Order: sequence, then structure tokens, then C-alpha cells
Amino acid sequence: MWVTWREATRRALYGDGGFYLRERPVRHFRTSVHASPAFAEAVLRLLGEVDAALGRPPVLDLVDMGAGDGVLAVSVLELAPPELADRLRVTAVDLSSRPEDVDERVAWVPAVPDEVHGLIFANEWLDNVPVDVVERTPSGPRLLLVDPATGEERPGPAPDERDLAWLERWWPLRAVGDRAEIGRPRDEAWASLIVRLARGTAVAVDYAHPVDDRPGAGSLVGYRNGAAVPPVPDGSCDITAHVALDACAAAGERAGARDTTLTTQREALRRLGVGGARPPLALAHADPRGYLRALGRASEEAELIDPAGLGRFGWLSQSR
Repeated sequence: MWVTWREATRRALYGDGGFYLRERPVRHFRTSVHASPAFAEAVLRLLGEVDAALGRPPVLDLVDMGAGDGVLAVSVLELAPPELADRLRVTAVDLSSRPEDVDERVAWVPAVPDEVHGLIFANEWLDNVPVDVVERTPSGPRLLLVDPATGEERPGPAPDERDLAWLERWWPLRAVGDRAEIGRPRDEAWASLIVRLARGTAVAVDYAHPVDDRPGAGSLVGYRNGAAVPPVPDGSCDITAHVALDACAAAGERAGARDTTLTTQREALRRLGVGGARPPLALAHADPRGYLRALGRASEEAELIDPAGLGRFGWLSQSR
């Protein structure tokens, strides 16, 4: 049966027995959360900044979108100093079942709370919001239909007027054969977080591209067991695509956000104290074990801010 990529991806990831309802992401791809505890430490520093900006309220929210195995939420809670931990209300949002080893202080829910006072952190969440794929043909843009069992594609109908308007503004297709992922559902998903942010900051972290440098062939890809695979939407692999974070930022502003910052993970983490600097060589003589620990930590931090790797991720931050 031929369906749109958006519908095929929704079924493959979140339908009955879907990939994300039965699999933990860490089995299939490595995120910044698992690369180093320095990532959770940086999120804690960011949370501290939000806390100070809000006047240190009696209850401060941390909402972890697409929590996966809950490592980020648990790590931030465990790292928080007692004064902050006592006020911290941590919510992990994920459609999968609650892992058995998640701290009981972490609420595990399928949808973002209606009102958030604090920090919403969406690490590699938007890239798994299903989107349609479109290709420019001699008669104009056409939705691509896919056979979920094989990944084979064929042209379908033209996108509707809202999607055509989004393409013209955010991902214009100039040449026959150019492809795009229509990011409007991600704009709407991000705006839905901003609406629920009563006071505080929302951050999205994802592989991204700007409007003046979109990939001509699109970015749709699958992941299974740590390797990129053809994106066959049969439920056997993750299906993902890079995010037009600039379009999400505009949607967030329409939803009431202000103080928008769009930067890279490298720059965001460096501002939050992740530098990747090697320890002084003199430490190797004075404290060999300490030197090895510090060297390992520096290596982890360097991976997080590597401009050719995780450091290329986009960071979108908006406040209300």
C-alpha cells in the first residue's frame, strides 16, 4: 500500500509495535547524552541560569522531551545540588514504557505538561517528528509516496497550499529532482512546547540546516544497530531527517517566544563550560591517575564540541 512518508514514518515509529515503542535509542545510535556526563552537567548549568532568571521559584520544572532511557533527566537530578534538587520537578516525556531503573522522583508521561515553569529540553526530538517528503517534477512539487515494506517511492499528488507556502519560504525547490522534507509538522510541534511554557526557556538540539544551505537531495535516513541504513519505514529501524531549526524558531516566535538564539552545539556548550582542554602535562608526573581521568574527560568534551561531529548540531533556545 502506497502512503506518504509522514504517515509511513508515524506508523513505523509510533504505531502498534513501532520502533520507538519497543526499542531504546541507545541500542541504535549514540547521542550527546551518552557520549559524556559533561552534557548533563552543561544542561544543569543552563537550568541554573533559568532558575536565576525566574527568581528561584519554589518549584522549578525540567522537562526532557523524547527522554528515551531517561539518562539525561536522571543525571541532571542526581547532579543538582540539594537546594536545587529539593525544588526540582523533573518530567520525562516519551511514548515508550518507563524503564525500570529510572529514579522514582522522575515523572514519566506521554505528553508535555500543560504548564511549565523552567526548562524544556528537547535533545534529538524534533528529528523524529514525521514529515512528508517532496520532489520537484517537471509539473511542480509532488509528494513522494512510499511502499512501507520496501522503501520504494513513486510520485504522488501535489502538496496542499500550506505546505507549498512552507516550501516556498523555507525550502524552495528550484531544479527538477530536488527533494525536501516539509518541516511544518515540526514547526507545529515546537510551537506547542512554547505555548505550554508559562515561564522559562525551551531548547531544541538537533542536526539542522539553514534556509540558504538545505541539502538538495534531502536528509532522510535510517539507523539500526549503530549504523546508517536505507530508510525503509517497516518498523525495523529509526527514520530521521535533519531539522529546519530556523523555521521552528519563527514558529516559536509566532507562539509567543522571545529572546531567540540559534547557534551550534559547539558554541552553546563552550559557553556552558565545556571546553575539551587537555590537562597540563605536569599533572601526569604529579598525579598519573588524575591525569588519565582528566585526559579521558577532555576527550569526551572534545567529542561533544567537535565541529565535524556532535558540535555541528544546531541549538535553538527561546524564552517566555
